[in-house]
Amino acid sequence: MKTLSQLTSSLKKKNIIGNADITISEIIIDSRKVSEGSMFVALKGTQVDGHTFIAKAIEMGAKSILCEDLPENKADNVAYIQVPDASEALGYMASEFYDNPSKKLKLVGITGTNGKTTTVTLLFRLFRALGYRCGLISTVQNQIDDDVIPSTHTTPDAVNLNKLLAEMAQTGCTHAFMEVSSHAVVQHRITGVTFSGGIFSNITHDHLDFHGTFDNYIKAKKGFFDALPKTAFALTNIDDRRGGVMLQNTKASINTYSLETLATVKGRIISDSIYGLQMEIDNQDIHFQLIGTFNAYNLMAIYGAAVLLGEDKNEVLVQMSALQTAPGRFEQIVSVKDQKVGIVDYAHTPDALENVLKTINQIKDGNQQIITVVGCGGNRDATKRPIMAKIACELSNKVILTSDNPRNEDPAEILEQMRKGIPPIDFKKTKIIEDRKEAILLAVRELADAGDIILVAGKGHENYQEIKGVKYHFDDKEILAEAFGV
Repeated sequence: MKTLSQLTSSLKKKNIIGNADITISEIIIDSRKVSEGSMFVALKGTQVDGHTFIAKAIEMGAKSILCEDLPENKADNVAYIQVPDASEALGYMASEFYDNPSKKLKLVGITGTNGKTTTVTLLFRLFRALGYRCGLISTVQNQIDDDVIPSTHTTPDAVNLNKLLAEMAQTGCTHAFMEVSSHAVVQHRITGVTFSGGIFSNITHDHLDFHGTFDNYIKAKKGFFDALPKTAFALTNIDDRRGGVMLQNTKASINTYSLETLATVKGRIISDSIYGLQMEIDNQDIHFQLIGTFNAYNLMAIYGAAVLLGEDKNEVLVQMSALQTAPGRFEQIVSVKDQKVGIVDYAHTPDALENVLKTINQIKDGNQQIITVVGCGGNRDATKRPIMAKIACELSNKVILTSDNPRNEDPAEILEQMRKGIPPIDFKKTKIIEDRKEAILLAVRELADAGDIILVAGKGHENYQEIKGVKYHFDDKEILAEAFGV
């Protein structure tokens, strides 16, 4: 527990009304979870304004309120802290409340549109193989060494993030690897957190429903590197057209990785097949179990980060050669009966879908057909829907457009928007089936011949479908296995 004065000591602009020496038992952003002695933080969210719940929080026992706008009627024996930006203040206070746990770890964050989950997961596995106790914060799951903790956001809120980092430090973790979403930067979820390194993978159109414009999205990603300290490293994919832009204002040491040009870490693909990647990294030939150019970039990022963290180059490459892909990232299921190949991938952006399909086209045998089952999520950037349908048609022999997570939208309307991207020449090879299970079963049992490849894209590791606010169990891998009789 900390006193209010301790928690607010790092805040530059604040107005405290009331007793600053009171003890704070916990920091709460959900008024329903307030208990006696809590500090309630009133955040102005995209859906709800926490200021409307201040009175309720006090009724439930909150003894201090952090807010941007002071209420007209102030309760006795309650301290009020007024700040210009409650989200930013929360970040600093959460770090202080948990004794700045990020400073006790070598914490590396990765941001970008594609590859975040794969990269942090493989870094986590790599450093465990190197003998360290590690923490993982990802879209798929959070993990403290062997202990798996369910994940609800790509990056947790500031309180839960620092709580998780504190648990990692307390259990003896020396390293932690986390995804840093653009939302997390803008919403100050990582404010007050000290990183030892930051990695940039790539950037394409995504989350425009939240950021409004692509420029805002880029600025959000760049904000992560702008905030890195001098003691940290910044590692960027210099082959991405905006890789250099990310590091223009960083104070961290600048490092690059590339498959195409001169860089701090230079790699080259020797061969790419269904059996894995053969690459040259730092003048050494290594075979990896991962497949595709996009994974070659992920491997370069992992190698570069490990070396920058002080690990031996040769030992890193040896351990990397045994790494397997992250859940829902180019995962394969093969039918024993007729050798049909099912691939489950989280590709939910045009760029990611194109990368996966180009990879499949590169590694497939000449006679293999590619059947793609893909949808687009509801309440997300609608501009990518026709684009993804067009890409699926251009790079597949047959396509089924289906439902993803419609959320609060009408799935039929989402599919109609996707349909508009189908070139007229591809009408005959495209089907629209709203029921995702029916679509997968049709692809396997009727459209695919022996040895063909069925890509089920968009959901990857997710084991649910979200419809009208309700999550129903649904796992692409389970449906594929059922169809294959595995």
